[in-house]
Amino acid sequence: MIAARDPDNESTQAYLPDFCAAGTLFVIVLVAELIAIALTLASYGPAQQFLIELSKTSFLILWIALLGTALMCQLKGYLESAGQTRAFVIGFVVLEIMCLVVAEGAWQLTRIYGESLIIDGTHPTFMLRTFAISSIVIALAMRYLYISSEWRRSIVLEAQARISALQALIRPHFLFNTMNTIASLTRSDPARAEEAVEDLSDLLRANLGGSSNKSALKQELETAAIYQRIEKLRLGERLAVRWDVDELPMRARIPSLTIQPLLENAIYHGIELLPDGGEVKVTGKRDGDHLQIAISNPVAVGEKRATGGNKMAMSNIKQRFELAYGNKATVTIDDGGDLFTVTLRFPLDEGEA
Repeated sequence: MIAARDPDNESTQAYLPDFCAAGTLFVIVLVAELIAIALTLASYGPAQQFLIELSKTSFLILWIALLGTALMCQLKGYLESAGQTRAFVIGFVVLEIMCLVVAEGAWQLTRIYGESLIIDGTHPTFMLRTFAISSIVIALAMRYLYISSEWRRSIVLEAQARISALQALIRPHFLFNTMNTIASLTRSDPARAEEAVEDLSDLLRANLGGSSNKSALKQELETAAIYQRIEKLRLGERLAVRWDVDELPMRARIPSLTIQPLLENAIYHGIELLPDGGEVKVTGKRDGDHLQIAISNPVAVGEKRATGGNKMAMSNIKQRFELAYGNKATVTIDDGGDLFTVTLRFPLDEGEA
């Protein structure tokens, strides 16, 4: 079992955004300034005083926003380990206290340097207004974060369910054909029959026993090679697979069960429909900080399977790539002419597999 934080595990799904990231800071500053503009417009002051009032309001709110962001950045690890509900409650209380402390400091500065910093109203009124406004803003922000967290969690759960479904998706015809092939080899070539049983066992273990969302590229290629050997026993000279993947770093991580289903589709929807068979090409290369893998197979013109397994597997892989990489990865299909090609392009990740 994995005890440390695993970015691919749903149980470690982040409840809060990364307050240390520059993008998050930019959004917070932008929202803070919009709130300052809204509060200034709501004050109904003279038009000629708008910019002065906006500068004072912005100064206070931006200080609160920046200090709050820095505080949440420092506490993020603790809040994540506290659990979802406690993280939001503790975050709300900490931010509320911080707002009141900053407001009190602003009031004291105004009292001492009244000519430079001017806050209208009495001390209790100012503190009460700060408490009310900050409570509403923080509560809305926490509500947004909660909804965003639940949305991310549902996406992860759906992806894991799809992975489990894909792991269990072993076509019955493949098992029947493999078992028949093994049965025929037990008399004619017992040694090859034993190897086929071991290959089938390894393939079933890879398909049904995987628990990680990502695996090493080496492991993915080995699983696909096992599948190729099993199909080679049945199809014989009709099946040829050319592997050109020497440029790929074998430690690179890729969503589990990606290459083997694509190779299976290439054989099932391509090679098997051709009377003389054909060659499946698996090519891979490194393009800067991205990897590219293409799997192509000849197409039997006018021949198609009645089942939609090809589309289902492709849809599954596309969704898992989108979840894993967002818009940094692409899954493209070239279905033109007499060749069907699927190309995967995704960021290089050589983390420990």
